[in-house]
Amino acid sequence: MSSKQVNRRDFIKIGGASTLALTIGSLGDTTSLFTKAAHADSHEEKVLRFHSNGKFKVVQFNDTQDDERIDRRTLELMGKVLDAEKPDFVVLNGDNITGGCDTPLEMKQAMNNIAQPMEKRGIKWAVTFGNHDEDSTQKSGIDESEMLNFYRSYKHNLNDKGANIKGTGNMNLLIWDAQAKKAVFNLWLLDSGRYAPKTIAGQDFEGYPTWDWLRFDQVSWYNETSQRIENRFGYKVPSLMFIHIPLWEHRYMWYASVDSRTEADHSRALEKHQITGERNEDECPGPFNSGLFSAMQHRGDVKGVFCGHDHINTYAGNYYGIMLGYSGSTGFGAYGLSGAEKNRLRGARVFNLDLNNENVLSDTHMVFAKDYGIDLTANDQSIDPAPIEEKEKVRI
Repeated sequence: MSSKQVNRRDFIKIGGASTLALTIGSLGDTTSLFTKAAHADSHEEKVLRFHSNGKFKVVQFNDTQDDERIDRRTLELMGKVLDAEKPDFVVLNGDNITGGCDTPLEMKQAMNNIAQPMEKRGIKWAVTFGNHDEDSTQKSGIDESEMLNFYRSYKHNLNDKGANIKGTGNMNLLIWDAQAKKAVFNLWLLDSGRYAPKTIAGQDFEGYPTWDWLRFDQVSWYNETSQRIENRFGYKVPSLMFIHIPLWEHRYMWYASVDSRTEADHSRALEKHQITGERNEDECPGPFNSGLFSAMQHRGDVKGVFCGHDHINTYAGNYYGIMLGYSGSTGFGAYGLSGAEKNRLRGARVFNLDLNNENVLSDTHMVFAKDYGIDLTANDQSIDPAPIEEKEKVRI
């Protein structure tokens, strides 16, 4: 899933070196950027609350997927969505950055780019990780645990260290009522991994999908944590779950079938599962079914599971009582549709929560760059990396 033209990277590393040098100079002493501690492990639990009218809004940005020289339109889109929707919380749901960063500074700049739209507006946010987030690790030496620490150093970020299970940053966030007396909704943020191992039991994955999958300890952690939350409050707290890589059930839903994948199957699925949105590429789950959907059916608290990964899918539907859906790619530097339509589906997903609604999740829909008059030309509009501002003043 390539997102950059080779000549662009060649220009940055050869012809554009002076630009990077100027940016580094504007930062002054950069040592603190790589040693700055994250904010306290136990952030205020009741920081997310519904409004007095019983409403709360979440925005999902997926696959911003760029390096330190981000396409300017990605930031324009994020900013316009935030200004129009005024969400209470934002999730950056994996593939937040991608390859092309050669140094620790460039990695920090890439992450800083996508943090700024929320930070400048004082909007609370958190990340999950996707398969591309570590693409620059080998060159830069910055792995996901260090990336998580860097994200956590921002004032308005709500990530914590995450559970001691497979992946990075697995966590949940409770949302409280307006009086902060009881938890009324929950957000699950899980790391769906990167790529399948080369072999298991001496067998490779030739002929199978080579993406990663949620592991048993993650599914078990969800099940046990969900039960603890119910025991704590005396009721099941409804929730949304965000993962980067889709479940096999996403594909089953589109066709209302496991094995048959015909237009007739999909026509039947449209009504059966109330599907809206587009599917322009095959789903790319891992080779194994994690069992997460079965666990969610058993617990009965998750109202929807939303992913990214497959940039040009935007559909959502109701699969046996649980919404399954995509958010299309937010990042203009990532792959899109073919030809002149490349950027038509750049956008974000909005979730309207309402305590007056039986399922709390009253509505979810996509908003698109085209809705805001953003240039959709199929070209590269990368910009110089912004200085990493105000890091010395960030809560630690």
